This record gives sequence, C-alpha cells and structure tokens, in this order.
Amino acid sequence: MRLVYFAWVRERIGRTDEEVDLPAAVVTIADLVSWLRERGEEYAYAFENDGIVRAAMDHVHVGPDTPVGNAREIAFFPPMTGG
Repeated sequence: MRLVYFAWVRERIGRTDEEVDLPAAVVTIADLVSWLRERGEEYAYAFENDGIVRAAMDHVHVGPDTPVGNAREIAFFPPMTGG
C-alpha cells in the first residue's frame, strides 16, 4: 500500500510517500495511525494529536473508523482552510 503525506505531516515525517506492508492487526484508519506512531519519533510527532490529521483513501476523505480493506493509497494531511 502507498502512503502519501502532505504539508506539515510530510515535514514532520521527513518523506512525501512510502510503500508499506501493513500488519494483519491494521484494520481501520485509526489502527493505521496507531501503527505509524510506533514506527519512530517522527511518526509519533506527526500523529501526536488524535483527530487533527485527516485521511483520504483512494482520493476519498474517510474517517478513523473506515476499514482500510484493499485500498491502494492512503493520504494524510492537516486540516485545510480555503479563501
């Protein structure tokens, strides 16, 4: 699965994207975030506040309880404002 990071999430993690093999225990977006936090301090820093970072699965915004299923890409980004 491809993970993509945007804006300050990307800056905190130090990469724009990566390919990962998820463990069987990762079932939802919330599980994925928990797993990512355990991968190192840069991930823990990026995902330090629950509910702040948003997710999109295959280009559709999703919530933390959304099953990851067979998603090809999950993107993480901070809240955005328009103008």
